[in-house]
Amino acid sequence: MKTRFLILVFLASTLIVNAQKYISKTGHIWFYSHTAIEDIEAHNNQAASILDAATGDIQFSLLIRSFEFKIALMQEHFNVNYMESETYPKASFKGKITNLDKINFKTDGSYDALVEGDLTIHGVTKHVSIPGKIIIKNGLPTVQSKFMVISEDYKIVIPDLVKEKIAKEIEVTVDISYQAN
Repeated sequence: MKTRFLILVFLASTLIVNAQKYISKTGHIWFYSHTAIEDIEAHNNQAASILDAATGDIQFSLLIRSFEFKIALMQEHFNVNYMESETYPKASFKGKITNLDKINFKTDGSYDALVEGDLTIHGVTKHVSIPGKIIIKNGLPTVQSKFMVISEDYKIVIPDLVKEKIAKEIEVTVDISYQAN
């Protein structure tokens, strides 16, 4: 009888711990470049992410080739000439919510969040601090953020011929809805 009770307590605690982790395999991340000559936008709806509400750990990973452009030639140039996606197939982020005590994952609402961690793009990793929002609805979180990425910081070389068409700072938007793990 005592053994059964201990097993039930262990299983219950495992379920509670697992309930604090959320996952997404269809996170939406897109970028936007604006210049006087041209606007460029591409969307990726295949970002994988895990969010641990207990620790504040958060990770994203996505395939560069999964970005979709309106113009196929832009997509090809992006993958071959700028991002070298054969050599650097993934972008990722691994970090932590630094103001976790301000977010109540059990109460619906919108919470300001600050995330710090390592952003890896084009094989280069930079420590970044990114503001965002965590929206809790029906007990499930959605993470939203908008931040700027400077292509030179990640050793992305833009040829002189098209430098006027591509912004030096690219706006990146994150919108990921999670499911309980």
